Amino acid sequence: MNPPETAPGSTHVLLAGSADWFGPFLDAASSRDGVTVTRAETATATLDAVDRGTVDCVVAERTVAQEEETTDAIGTADVSDAIGTADVTDAVDATAPADGTGPADAAATAIELHERLQDAPPSVPFVLCTATGSERLASEALAAGVADYVALDEPGSRAFDGLLDRIDRAVRSAHRAAAREERARQFDAIFDDPRTATWVLDRGGSLVRANGTATAAIDADVDRLVGEPFWTLPWWDDGGNGIDGATAPPPGTRADVKSLVERAIDGRFGNAVVRRPSTVGARRVVDLSVHPVEDGRGDLASIVVESVDITDRVDLERDLRRSEELHRVTLNNMTDTVLMTDEAGEYTYVCPNVHFVFGYTAAEIRELGTIDDLLGADLFDRDELADAGVLKNIECTATDKAGREHTLLVNVREVSIQDGTVLYSCRDVTKRKQREEALATLQGTAREFLYAETLAEIAGHVVDDTAGVLDMDASAVYLFDADANDLRPVARSAAMRDLNGPLPTVHADGGTLPGFSFVENEPLFFDDVHEDDRLENPATGLRSAAYVPLGDHGVLVAGSDEVGVFDGVARELTDLLAATAEAALDRVRRESTLRKQDRRLQEQNEQLTRLNRVNETIREIDRAVVRAETREGIDRAVCERLTADDRFAFAWIGTADPARGTVEPRAWGGDGSGYLDSRPFVVAAEGVEPAGRTAATGETTLIADVADGLHEEPWRRDALARDFLSVVSVPLVYNDLTHGVLTVYATTRDAFDGTARAVLSELGETIASALSAIERKNALLTTSVTRVEFAVDDPAFVLSRLARDAGCTLSYHGGVQQTADGRYVFVTVSDAPMDAVEAAANALVAVDDVRRISADGDGGVLRLRLTQPFLALELADHGALVREATAAPGETTLVIDVSEGIDVRHIARLVRGTFSDVELRAKRTVDQTADHDLYATFLERLTDRQLEVIQTAYYSGYFESPREHTGEQVAETLGISPTAFYQHARTVQRKLFATLFDEGNPAAATDS
Repeated sequence: MNPPETAPGSTHVLLAGSADWFGPFLDAASSRDGVTVTRAETATATLDAVDRGTVDCVVAERTVAQEEETTDAIGTADVSDAIGTADVTDAVDATAPADGTGPADAAATAIELHERLQDAPPSVPFVLCTATGSERLASEALAAGVADYVALDEPGSRAFDGLLDRIDRAVRSAHRAAAREERARQFDAIFDDPRTATWVLDRGGSLVRANGTATAAIDADVDRLVGEPFWTLPWWDDGGNGIDGATAPPPGTRADVKSLVERAIDGRFGNAVVRRPSTVGARRVVDLSVHPVEDGRGDLASIVVESVDITDRVDLERDLRRSEELHRVTLNNMTDTVLMTDEAGEYTYVCPNVHFVFGYTAAEIRELGTIDDLLGADLFDRDELADAGVLKNIECTATDKAGREHTLLVNVREVSIQDGTVLYSCRDVTKRKQREEALATLQGTAREFLYAETLAEIAGHVVDDTAGVLDMDASAVYLFDADANDLRPVARSAAMRDLNGPLPTVHADGGTLPGFSFVENEPLFFDDVHEDDRLENPATGLRSAAYVPLGDHGVLVAGSDEVGVFDGVARELTDLLAATAEAALDRVRRESTLRKQDRRLQEQNEQLTRLNRVNETIREIDRAVVRAETREGIDRAVCERLTADDRFAFAWIGTADPARGTVEPRAWGGDGSGYLDSRPFVVAAEGVEPAGRTAATGETTLIADVADGLHEEPWRRDALARDFLSVVSVPLVYNDLTHGVLTVYATTRDAFDGTARAVLSELGETIASALSAIERKNALLTTSVTRVEFAVDDPAFVLSRLARDAGCTLSYHGGVQQTADGRYVFVTVSDAPMDAVEAAANALVAVDDVRRISADGDGGVLRLRLTQPFLALELADHGALVREATAAPGETTLVIDVSEGIDVRHIARLVRGTFSDVELRAKRTVDQTADHDLYATFLERLTDRQLEVIQTAYYSGYFESPREHTGEQVAETLGISPTAFYQHARTVQRKLFATLFDEGNPAAATDS
């Protein structure tokens, strides 16, 4: 019969054997809550019931039958009726002799049953209870180790209550013992764990015992260490050699261990990771835990220290951390983004660097949905991936968080990592794609450059293609204007105009960003151009900007209204675009230079042809002028030669008439003489015929296009009526003396270029010089002259100033020379010491050099080298001779001979134009004798050097007797050798005598 299981928290009592008091006891137990009573009549049944583990206490009489003979079973219902509320699952009643006697082979003593129960666990408390007490039995029972011995002297409810109490105490005591035994077994199991070194310490922290693992860690007798403070033991040796030569732990390990033990002594748990030496020579890392153990009163009973070797775990964790750090750094810095999904496309892994490509965080990527929402549906064929295992370089586009489109190359691979089955490796090739597209655009731009013919055309192509190359709409090109040293904007995009407004011309001085980039030949890239002080337009909408020089041609400007758009690729493409444009600009400039050179050569050839014709004309004119002996002959020869062979249509020479205020023609040539009768040629600076302008201004007048301004100046109609399309008028001036105006007309526009004007201007000087020579010759040869006398009061006249400063009288009698060294004048000094006069002359700016020729008391002769033209030379060019000039401190008198045919009024105007205060005192006609002819003939035979030598000798007193100066002294004055002086003197004397004696026979005269 199997006893029923008891409810949780109840006590199951098994009555072993048969006794009369079992029945009443059952009745008494029925009133006790939580008690279940069953019966087993034999020892075998008792053992079986205990083996089933449902019995909490066995109560037996002194004897129990060995085998079951007769039983009186009490059903569950009957037992329940018998014990009331007690939890009784089965009750068994057996009959046995009340005194416990019976056949020896049919019964066993309770003590034997107890021993059998102890041999077969689980062990349950055993209570020996007899109806009659026996000291001998009690002693034997207690000696056998029964839980309790109870004698029921008078069985009844009181005795049964006491028995139930004794049973309860026995059960509780057994439970406590079992718990202690279990804990002891558990402690032993833990204590003997081969993976953990364990020590037991007393309440003071001294060693009590150590398990085998701890013992094996040191080469020492643990028994000899018992009673020593735990932190001083060899396990924590701080010695320099460690244990058996092992590496010593770092300083502080003993202190850490001591601190942990002291913490446990205070009743607190402690834990620390420390390093300790090892017998194998390597330092070990252990996790040290210290547990305080309390007794039943809560007092510290002992301390348990556990040490787990975590060296491998620490190394593994370190390696893992390093590996994790390596992978984290790799994943965070790699340019590719790695994603993993399951079969449904849900993300199982998102690489931390996903923001590099998409701009989203890993969490935001997951919130977007599936991989199809990011990379697009139908990215690849699933069956193809299953067959190949990996699909490489799938190109697709994706939009990042900022809305920018990226071009990706995606590799797809089958994997089995946690829940992920598909791995995506995404590489952003947007920049490469842009570079490829930009290079394609740039290639097209380069082709367009091949057909461009101007710099402005290339600038326009650069601006048009900047958006395709750089993906930036704002661009402009400045070209350098070398003449003005300016950078001028010649091309700009609409976006540049909208963002920046008009682009001004900037000076190429480095003060502005375009100017600095051009001058320094340095590309400038700005993430935000507003941060630079050289920004010429602070109101510009440009943010990112680039200024790249185009060699010596100009500057390319490109930009955007966004900040930081010039990454490495954009800068590279900008430089490449600029280099391509620079090469194209170089080509155009070279070709333009070649074309200009060709045109210039052609123009030079044409100009040379014209110049040859002009030079031929000039040579013809020069020859004619040289042969001409009169003023009219020179005028006529010039006009005829200029209009010969249709070189020019018409030419004429005129003289300004001050009284009438017009230019009066005196010679002309070509087809157009009627033009001279069409209207008067008024002298005025503006609005009149070119001849009148030149006469008024003394400057060359050029009219390149007569038809221009036709209705503004009436003379143009008359000129056009005769097909005169261009005109040039040049003054005939020599040594500031005007001899008229030469005007030339052509039947083509722009007929008189710079060379022609220059040649005609020189021709005017040549004609004026020839006319002056004619007038000088006439002045020398004429026998009838008009002698005029002027009183001059002008301190600027060198002789007047010198006479006033020196307080002397100076006389000039024609001794003037024009040499390569300067203008020399011989003056006679009277009424003053020569030293004082020399000093005063040296002080004048108008005098370069003073040389004393002779001296006699308060007088003598000086030779003055002047810095300015002398009046005598200028008048000689106009046919007038200064016969004498006398300068005193108060007044200067000039006596001038005007040749026949020369207008005296003209000479008077020249004198008045030279001096500030002039008075005409006398005017008379003088008929010169034949001596004048001899004098003129003699002067014609002398060279300038010979005249200079003989004049210096004469004024030096060389020809006086006795001589005032020797020939050597005169030679020294002239700066020549005595031999040269004597040679010049003899030559002049021979020419003088030849003129005097051979005048009647000119053929006999010599000029050697």
